[in-house]
Amino acid sequence: MRVIHSIDAHCGGPHCRVVFGGFGDLDVPGETMFEKKIFLERNRDWFRRLLLSEPRGNATSNVDLILPSPDPTADAGVVIMEQAPYYPAMSGGNMMSVVTVLLETGAVPMVEPETTLRIDTPAGLIPVRAACADGRVTAVSLMNAPAFATHLDVAIDVPGIGELTVDVAYGGMFYLVVEAAAAGLTIDRENAGALARVGERVKRVAREQLHVVHPENPGIDHLESLLWWEPPRSPDNHGRNTVVISRDDPTTPLDEARGVLDRCPCGTGTSARLAVLHAKGEIALDEAFRHEGILDSVFSGRITETVDVAGTPGVVTEISGRAWITGYVDHIVHNDDPFPEGFALRDG
Repeated sequence: MRVIHSIDAHCGGPHCRVVFGGFGDLDVPGETMFEKKIFLERNRDWFRRLLLSEPRGNATSNVDLILPSPDPTADAGVVIMEQAPYYPAMSGGNMMSVVTVLLETGAVPMVEPETTLRIDTPAGLIPVRAACADGRVTAVSLMNAPAFATHLDVAIDVPGIGELTVDVAYGGMFYLVVEAAAAGLTIDRENAGALARVGERVKRVAREQLHVVHPENPGIDHLESLLWWEPPRSPDNHGRNTVVISRDDPTTPLDEARGVLDRCPCGTGTSARLAVLHAKGEIALDEAFRHEGILDSVFSGRITETVDVAGTPGVVTEISGRAWITGYVDHIVHNDDPFPEGFALRDG
């Protein structure tokens, strides 16, 4: 019998499953967190499938594996796993859950009213400020990896939709940034199915027509997510979005591809959108940007400085939000369990 303990949390909606590594068959070699990510993708993907697939997980869960960092200045390292077998280098929402779990469980000492820490990710070392009161984390602000736009106002041809004008930017993963209205959609809960289906189709087509590679890490070369955007509903906010995350293997035929929606306002997506807005001259340094998600939860973002990313103009963004611990779970796999790595049905 195998038992895996997780601490579950959500960051404005999405289910994040935080697991502290260290059990024998999950030793993860690597001189960087990116190397550890690659090792897990290629050699230990059973762990992601076990915790994210039914009967222990669901089609919208994420898992965050806490590991020792090779960097002695880091408080912890993390590898982020989502539904697709390609592991993202960074996720702002998952990071908010990780920081909340580290501090509220005492894995990293909490200092009130503010704790500063550094989390090592496959995208690099992320400085974090956590507002704390009465043993709780009330806000998490992270200085994300540099974001940059790679394609601005380019046209792609999508079967069944026609020509769409899109942007592409990196915010910790590569995003296709598309106005929802251009595809005849609005970002509402009742449209979740259409947003996910159409978004995955648009993303698959864009991967064939637009190519991406990180100028400092050629191993990051996958257009992973699509961000639908529209004007905000609340006058207090500056934009509204929902992100389509892939749930299938990239080789799945286009007409069968399924996506799922990120439930939160998306931290790396917010960074990517800020990079696009700055590249177009539509937002200034330190200008506030409150970003609604499909559940009306909000992440706040701002550009703190401009940077050069191996010859590509980029920005450093600070993204802020909050996470809540939702449960402490022991996941059990018996030796005679017929579904030791879970299963997935394509019925939704």
